[in-house]
This record gives sequence, structure tokens and C-alpha cells, in this order.
Amino acid sequence: MSERDQDQSRDFYAELEEARQDAEEENSPAQDDQESTSQGRAVVPTQDYLPERLYLLPIHNRPFFPAQVQPLVIHRERWEDTMERVGNTPHQSVGVAFVGDSGVDELGPGDFPEIGTAVKVHRSQTEEQQIQFIAQGVRRFRIVRWLSKTPPYLVEVTYPKESIEASDEEARAYAMAMINGIKELLPINPLYGEELKHYLNRFSPHEPGPLTDFAAAITSAKGPELQEVLETLPVMARMQKVLPLLRKEIEVAQLQSEISEQVNAQMQDRQREFFLREQLKVIQRELGISKDDRENDVDTFRERLENLEVPERVMERIEDELGKLSVLETGSPEYGTTRNYLDWLTSLPWGITSEDQLDLPRARKILDRDHDGLTDVKERIVEFLAEGTFKGDVGGSILLLVGPPGVGKTSVGRSIAEALGREFYRFSVGGMRDEAEIKGHRRTYIGAMPGKLVQALKEVEVENPVIMLDEVDKMGQSFQGDPASALLEVLDPEQNVDFLDHYLDVRMDLSKVLFVCTANTLDSLPPALLDRMEQIRLSGYIAEEKMAIAKHHLWPKLLERDRIPKKRINLTDAALRRVIEGYAREAGVRQLEKQLHRIVRKAAVTMLENEQDTVKISVNNLEDFLGAPTFRKEKVLKGVGVVTGLAWTSMGGATLPVEAARVHAKSRGLKLTGQLGDVMQESANIAYSYTMAHLKEFGADPTFFDEAHVHMHVPEGATPKDGPSAGVTMTTALLSLAKQQPLDRPLAMTGELTLSGQVIPVGGIREKVIAARRSDIFELILPEPNRRDYEELPDYLKKGMTVHFANRYRDVAKVVFA
Repeated sequence: MSERDQDQSRDFYAELEEARQDAEEENSPAQDDQESTSQGRAVVPTQDYLPERLYLLPIHNRPFFPAQVQPLVIHRERWEDTMERVGNTPHQSVGVAFVGDSGVDELGPGDFPEIGTAVKVHRSQTEEQQIQFIAQGVRRFRIVRWLSKTPPYLVEVTYPKESIEASDEEARAYAMAMINGIKELLPINPLYGEELKHYLNRFSPHEPGPLTDFAAAITSAKGPELQEVLETLPVMARMQKVLPLLRKEIEVAQLQSEISEQVNAQMQDRQREFFLREQLKVIQRELGISKDDRENDVDTFRERLENLEVPERVMERIEDELGKLSVLETGSPEYGTTRNYLDWLTSLPWGITSEDQLDLPRARKILDRDHDGLTDVKERIVEFLAEGTFKGDVGGSILLLVGPPGVGKTSVGRSIAEALGREFYRFSVGGMRDEAEIKGHRRTYIGAMPGKLVQALKEVEVENPVIMLDEVDKMGQSFQGDPASALLEVLDPEQNVDFLDHYLDVRMDLSKVLFVCTANTLDSLPPALLDRMEQIRLSGYIAEEKMAIAKHHLWPKLLERDRIPKKRINLTDAALRRVIEGYAREAGVRQLEKQLHRIVRKAAVTMLENEQDTVKISVNNLEDFLGAPTFRKEKVLKGVGVVTGLAWTSMGGATLPVEAARVHAKSRGLKLTGQLGDVMQESANIAYSYTMAHLKEFGADPTFFDEAHVHMHVPEGATPKDGPSAGVTMTTALLSLAKQQPLDRPLAMTGELTLSGQVIPVGGIREKVIAARRSDIFELILPEPNRRDYEELPDYLKKGMTVHFANRYRDVAKVVFA
């Protein structure tokens, strides 16, 4: 124990002694047990005068014994009323009872034990959230009746008498054994020396009860064991329980002392070895003895380890390999294998981490600088960083950015790394078929190397980088292994603390790494892998967002890359919008960048051949640079039996027209075309059955389908289509055919239908709303359970939209055929 700790310990026990002296002065004889003294101070309880009613305080760690005097700290808000009432009593006493792990807010009479300890309250002090006082144990009490079963707890108590059921010689022998055991603790654990000496001066073998309580109080036994001791009233039985606990405490203290001695001896041996090595280096330097390649390699590896905090188990492996390296011949193959292995082990950043910059305004500024749009995604990332601010770090989290190609998933990962001030490393797992690329090859193979994660840590030189796993939905499988299964250990915060690379064959801690994964779709991801990730969707951009991205990022980057002054190529806003609508209508912006790059190349040719200083690209001459538009203005199909649906694909949202026509009346039947998958075929059959069963309800001819052969087609037949969101659209198309009533306005809908007419929710609401806006459709029908998904969309997507929410199909029919 240091001198400072000893001084603090002496001050603490001096304060306790002063409190005990105050208690003895207050316990001096008074003229009247019930009346206050002439100075106005209340008489405190003694062994002859103890209150019949006590307020109760629960304690959780361990029970309080009558022989104890120590500080107690309680929650102010919860127990302030109780302490005020205790302070107003003449006896200034409160009962404390051990309740174990029971929750504070759920305590009832059944949670309190029958036996507790009455304590005298000294020097109560109130702080911001706590009340601290010195408790002086007085005597055991037994709860007889509950007067208040809610805080402040008030009980009626009795004070059971202690009995000695053995001869004086036997009790004295047990007491002497306890005193000797307590004295054994003095040299072993000096931390409690002051307290042990003080209590040994107070108690004697002739007072076995208090001595037994004190011996139990200084042990580190568990709460239930000590409560059992407290509830044992016969002193002899209590001593028989406490003495084994005391002996166990002595054995633990002796073992702790031996461990400390062994640690000190090991430290002295290492210091001695260090000094000898340093002396050897100085002697070699003075004598001019040159080192061979083997010694140079060993010294190089040891120099790398000087600034690293290598775990003990890894250091043992390194020392073994260094010992092997020092006896191998430099020309042997095993020497090269061992040297490469040590090179990898000593090149990793053991214990080196970069400090996170958890500054939310700075993070927002970086995200807004690098990305236009994606408001909800950026807000989700800021929330993620804010959570890390309270935790102190953001390690161990796995983000999954899901969205169509070209929406900025990789660049978002880079922005996250820059916002955190961390190193960034990216590698693609798309097409990876060998799990050894993740977990490394075993050293027995020629040309073996560690896995990608170990290589990443070596390159970034810190233990807490941002590592991006690109295209996790495109991993493959082969006879060599399943890399997706290998990622389960890497991306599980409970397992990657002890990640094992096959090449290194030592445990590594990857819990400080922030993993960011990207995927276009979740269909091919194993559920076990998906369960370990936190999903953030990037749904794509509308025309206004693409305009901002092109003007602020794509166009300046292309001109800077080709070193063309901005003034020499003038691209008007109208021409840029025409490029977006006619040549780059996909969800992302990669195709838009290609078209803009094409304009820059054509403009460069024009300036050089015609010797022009500037080139202007407008709507009138845009086709001279890009040719005819790829996309024409989509016309919403109209007519009887024609309805526009909304679909989600891995490339973003799309409008999906559905056509239904009566072919002939010779036989009853339903024909489906348009490359429909199994799920869409099921939706079509459900829509057909539901429409036939409810024709009369919706005002159509009940016999229309009795002899009609109906053909239902989804255009773009060369494109495979599947999904559970076309049921409402197909039903509306069939009902429009049966009623011979076309839709009178641009209207799109999505939702799945059950046989009973229930409209159930679907996914991809954001993508579908974007697709509707792209086709100038501003009236939608969505399932009622998707209302919240729609309300969470940004305001610019909802602007000008009229949305109807349907619980059952009759709600859809009211909107369509009003």
C-alpha cells in the first residue's frame, strides 16, 4: 500500500472513530428515555431502549451486521422521504435488510427477509443524487408486522435474544480461533489493517456474538451466505458457520499474496534480461563485432515490438519463433518460412488505435459536402455516430448499405471513415469463392498468406479502421469453401473479439473495427449473415437530386480530370435535365456520369477541330453529342382493363402496367403472359378468383366470367418479373374489364391481396414513389399498413402526391371506380 493510500485509510478510520465517540456520548444516561436532553439533542437507542417501529432501507450487495460501522450510500430521489422521517424520530435509527438482486422498483414485503439489522444514523450528508451516512450496527430485528408496504417502508419489529448453547470453554475456544484467524489476515492483506486492529481492541473472547458478526462482515462471502449467518440466532451455531468462511478468506488472501510474489519475480527476471541484453549490445558495439543476417532479423523484429502492446499469448508465440529463428541456418527453407511468419506478426498494429472524432456538426458537414440528397441516409449515419458518442466508441458495429448500383454506397462508406477520422480500407468480396481469402491459408502450404482482414490491418497500421466489404451479395461457393460462412465469425461482435486467422494461428481482436458492407439486393445473403448487420437503404434519386449531384459533383470532377477550364464548356440546366430524363433514367448516377463524360469528349473534339474557345450544349444541339434519346417520355397506358402498378427491382423502382382482355366467350379460362414468376402467377390466380366471387358487389355482371376466356398480360415480356405486390393491380384490371369501365385519370397502385379481400403490406415504398414521380403519376393507392413507411419519406418526395390507403379491396374500388 502506498503512503497516500495509507493516509487516506487513516483519515477514513479516524472519521469512523469520531462517529463512534459521538455515538457513545449520545448513548450516555439521560434523565428521561423519551424526552430530549437539556441541549435539545435526542437520546439514541441503546441495548435497553430500541424502537418498536422502524423504517426500512433495502441493501443489495451484502447484509449489514450489528458489529459493523461503515458508510452507506443510497439513492436520494428514492429514499429522501425515508431519511427525513428517520431524522425526525427521537432514536435516529433505521432498519437495513438484504434483498439481493431484486429490482428496486418492484420490492414488496415478500422480497424482504424476516431478519435485518437496526442501525444508528450518523452524519447524514445529501449530495446531488445520493445520500451518504455512517451506519452503526446496533442489533438484529425480526419483522412482526408491515405498517407500510410502499416506500417509505415502515414495520413493527421485535429484537430476538442471542443464546449460547455450549459451555463457556467451547465458546471461548471458537472465539480464540476467530481472533487468531483475523490476526493472520493482518500481514497478508494490509489494506484492512487499521480496521482489523481497531475491532480486535474492542472485542474479546468473552463477547462471542459481536466477534462472530465482525468476522463474518470482513469476509468476501456471497450475500445469501452472509444473510444465513445473520439469521442464525444461537451464537454457537453462528460461530460454526462463520469459522469456515474466515478460513476460506485466509486461504484466498494467501493465494493472492503468492500470485503477487510470482508476478514481481517475473518482472524482476524480465528487467534483468533487458539489462543484460542492453549490456551485450554495448559490448558488441565497443568491440566492433558485426552481426550476421540472422541477428539483424531478430533485432529488427524486436525493434518493431518496442512500441506495440502485444497480448501475452501472442508474445509467447513470437518468442518461441524468435528462438527457433536464432538456431536455424539462414539458407534453409524453414528459415524463410519462419522469417515471413515473424514479419507478419510484428507488422500488425497490436494495441495501436486512432482517436475517434465524434463531432456531429463536422460529420454533417462532411456528409453534405460529399453527397447531395440521401437525407434520410445521412440522418441515420449521424444517429449512429451520436450513439457512439455516448458509448465512447463505435467499434464492433456492422453497417449494411443496400441499394441499386450507382447510388453512392462506396462513397458513403468513405465519408463515414472521414467523419470519424479513421483509416479506410476497401476490398470486394464479389465473386469470392475461397474462404481462405477471408481467414488465410495454413502455413503448411507453399506461398501461404494471411487473409484480407489481416492484410488490411497491416496496411492501415491501426486496430480500429473502417473496413468496407463491397458486394457481399455476390459471393460464390465452390468445393474450396463458403466465404459467406467465413464472414459469420468476422461480422459477429460476440465472436470477432477472438478472430483466428489460419496463417497467423493466434487470436486477434476485430471488435474495434467498423465494418461497412454494401449490397444491391438481400435475396442472396444467408439469413445468419444478414442477422448480424444493421441495414441502411439507399433507394435511388429523383430528377431534382440528380441535377444537384451532376452540377456539384459529376460535372466539375470530369472537367478537372480532363484539365478543361469550366468556362470553355457551357452545359445549360435544360440540357442537363434532358440528359437525365432521356439518357440516364436509372436509380443511380453512374450512367449519368458516362453520358456527361461523353459530352466532354465530344466537346473537346469540337474545340480542337473547329478551333473554338468555348462550346455550348443546349437542348437544341444535345443530340449532336449524345445521339437520339434512349428513353422516351413514358405514356401511361389507358383503356378498359389497363391499370398501372408499381414494382421494386434491384435497379430501383419501376412502373408496371397490367392489361386484361376478353379473348372470346367459347370457354371459361385465364391465360397469363409476360414472363411472370411463381409468386406473380399466384397473385393473378387469387385476383381472378376474388374478382369472380365479388362481381355483383362491385356493380359488374355476375356472369361475365362464366364463359369468358381472359388474357392477362404484363408488358415487356422479355423481362422476367416476380414479386408479391401486384395482387391489387391485377384485381383492378380484371374488375375494369368486367365493368367495361376504364380508369379516368393517371393512377398507380401497389399491394398484395388475399382471397378474403384483405390488402396486405409490401416493401420498397420509397422506390415505388420515386418511380411514380418519374412517370408523372401523382395519385397512388398503397396498403394501410404501409402508411408509416410513406410518412417517413422526405417531404420533397411527398410534395404534390395524393395517396389513398386501403385496408380491404373495397377501399381500392371506391377510389378507382367512384
